[in-house]
Amino acid sequence: MTVSSEFDRYPKTGRFLAGRLRSEMSEAEKTELEGLVVDTITLRDGARAIARGDACNWSAILIDGFVLRTLENGGRRYAVSFHVPGDFVDLHCFALRRLDHNIDCVGEATFGRVPHDAIARVMEQRPHLARLFWFATLLDAAMHREWIMKLEQSTVPKRIAHVFAEIWRRLEMVGQAFPDGFQTPLRQSEIAEMCGATAIHTNRALADLRRNDLADFRRGEVRIRDRARLEDYAGFRPDYLYGEGSLALRRAG
Repeated sequence: MTVSSEFDRYPKTGRFLAGRLRSEMSEAEKTELEGLVVDTITLRDGARAIARGDACNWSAILIDGFVLRTLENGGRRYAVSFHVPGDFVDLHCFALRRLDHNIDCVGEATFGRVPHDAIARVMEQRPHLARLFWFATLLDAAMHREWIMKLEQSTVPKRIAHVFAEIWRRLEMVGQAFPDGFQTPLRQSEIAEMCGATAIHTNRALADLRRNDLADFRRGEVRIRDRARLEDYAGFRPDYLYGEGSLALRRAG
């Protein structure tokens, strides 16, 4: 079943784990997950969906839009990861109750809210669906580890190239990519926050990527002529996304 048809049938949760373990979900589990969403909320560009330290009794799945996990220090904001449609942006809240970071919208974003008591029932009564929730949080950790390594070893242009490569792959999984790139609400300021770079260095790095025909970022779109060339330049290997490659999860037997 295609991502678009899944989303037609399950408009609030149809992109959850698309391109990864969604094929492992039964129709009953998909229906149950869809029913866990008690309401939806749409927030404006720049809105803070959850602030560090807020007490939460629900977790949210991103239905449409783009959000950043952010930390603030010394008057600066740092983006430590991002989410695309289909991701639970704060499933951690179920265990932690309060996050140690913020969830910020980039562009308008729509969320589906799932009460924590409903997640508790899933944990008690639906072990396979509970395992998929657990996988989603472990996937966040895998992507975070990759980001840490890239920040340690890469130049700013290569960090940006890696971010573009990852966004493209993740949007592709949920049926929201172009054959040669993707649409994004990200601005240069947010790209700088994602890469730990100044605005000046980010501007120069984007110009370098454009001049070397690796990626062209402008007017809310990223266009990439040669995916293999961009990924090779960034040292990007998609295995850690658990969608394909040596770490892909496949049905046993």
